Amino acid sequence: MSVPFSGALRRSGGIVSAIGKQLKSVNLKGVKRITVQFDPFAENVKSTREFLFLLSTPKVAASNPKCVVKPEIVCDRQPANIKFALIDSAQEQAKVKEIRFNSDNLNTLELLQLCNKHVSSLAPPEEVTNKVLTKAEKQKLAGGAGGGKKAIKKK
Repeated sequence: MSVPFSGALRRSGGIVSAIGKQLKSVNLKGVKRITVQFDPFAENVKSTREFLFLLSTPKVAASNPKCVVKPEIVCDRQPANIKFALIDSAQEQAKVKEIRFNSDNLNTLELLQLCNKHVSSLAPPEEVTNKVLTKAEKQKLAGGAGGGKKAIKKK
């Protein structure tokens, strides 16, 4: 008698692939300023520094080029925190002016998940722009590929 198979066919990619997956869905269009404050000599600051690095990656920065990411390095033994200042439309939607994360006891993956849950969901919907058609596409829509001239036969 054999034991029926149960479980995944392959192993998960681990923490690195989970961070990559969460990083793909980060959208900062609803944010105008991000302030990351931490004490470099504190014990649990590594995940906050990694989160700051991930916010500066080209794909995340391209989601809102007007968003300012400002690190504040202090030496006062206070817990690390991340503050997202929202744009006006996101403030109306969330009914708050800013979102703060106390990142002292969170790892990088949890910070990204919280960012996607609370910040990326406030991004305004993208506006649909008209697509520019090429000549070939216009001719297909018009119903023919020719210039419209017909050959005249002589007898």
